[in-house]
Amino acid sequence: MKKIALLLTMVAFSFAAQAQDNKTTVRDNATGAKTTAEVRDNGTVKVESRSGRTKAGQAAYNTKEDAKYAGKKTGQVVKKGAQKTGHAVKKGASAVKNKAEDVVD
Repeated sequence: MKKIALLLTMVAFSFAAQAQDNKTTVRDNATGAKTTAEVRDNGTVKVESRSGRTKAGQAAYNTKEDAKYAGKKTGQVVKKGAQKTGHAVKKGASAVKNKAEDVVD
C-alpha cells in the first residue's frame, strides 16, 4: 500500500513540475550564445540572452576540443596496436605448438 501511495505521489509531482515548465532555451554551440524565453502564467514573456564566448573563452574551448580529438585519435592507435600485437602473439603461439608436435612425432 505504501508503494502505491508513493507512486501516485511521484506521478502527481511529476505532472505538476511538467505543467510549470514554460521555458524554451536555444543554444548556438558554435559561438556559445544562449537565449532563454519564458512564458509566464499572466501571458507576459521574459527573454534572457547571453552573448557568445570571449576570445579567452573561445581559446579555452578550442583547446578542450583539440585535446578531445587527440585523445580519440590516440585511443584508436593504441587499440589497433593492441589488436596487431594480439594477432602476432596468437600466430607465434600457434607456430610454437606446431613445432612442438613435429618434435614429438
